[in-house]
Amino acid sequence: MSLLEVNQMSMFFGGLAALSGVTFGVEKGEILALIGPNGAGKTTLFNCVNGFYKPTLGTVSFRGQKISGLEPHVVCRMGLARTFQVVKPLQRMSVLDNVIASAFLRTKTRAEAVDLATEILEFTGLLEDRDVISKGLPLGKRKRLEIARALATKPEMILLDESFAGLNPAELDVSIEIIRGIKAQGITIMIIEHHMKVIMSISDRIVVLNYGQKIAEGSPADIRANPLVVEAYLGGEA
Repeated sequence: MSLLEVNQMSMFFGGLAALSGVTFGVEKGEILALIGPNGAGKTTLFNCVNGFYKPTLGTVSFRGQKISGLEPHVVCRMGLARTFQVVKPLQRMSVLDNVIASAFLRTKTRAEAVDLATEILEFTGLLEDRDVISKGLPLGKRKRLEIARALATKPEMILLDESFAGLNPAELDVSIEIIRGIKAQGITIMIIEHHMKVIMSISDRIVVLNYGQKIAEGSPADIRANPLVVEAYLGGEA
């Protein structure tokens, strides 16, 4: 049994099928990448997994328990956290207080929350910015803060939605090391990303969506050589 199982998931908005019969699993401890053209249904799938949407059809199971239809805070408490494509920090609060707010999910006192938040800020390279008001952070650090807030919930699995988008090469290298560090802690990762060089270097497996349907699944080498994926998405990048 996979840690996360998506079974025949379909999501309709009126007459539009954003997802249609998507099935795959995510194994404990792996990094699974979800790729595809803009509008393929990737973020919609994330929203169905973590409870922002209830799938029209199909189910999502986490650790063998059905979670499709549960509220996002319930899913998070079960150990499944996420970040957002458009970062959403608590803009008037400091970097430290942003992470403390998430840490309260697993801690009973402010002292415990501060200790956990401080540890995570050190891990994500944001400790020196702990007193900075979050809206003043540059994009690269806001992306890392988004990851830090998710990690503060002490997840068993984390969904990362375009955590590399808009980063310069130096920031990409830092974020790649953070992702590898997350995996080294035993946290399972599912990631949406358009940086193919990044995805091919960090992923254990890749699922490809196109027009809301799964068109391929396999190792990075398999995906790079798949003619359907090359035609639909990779093109010259392959």
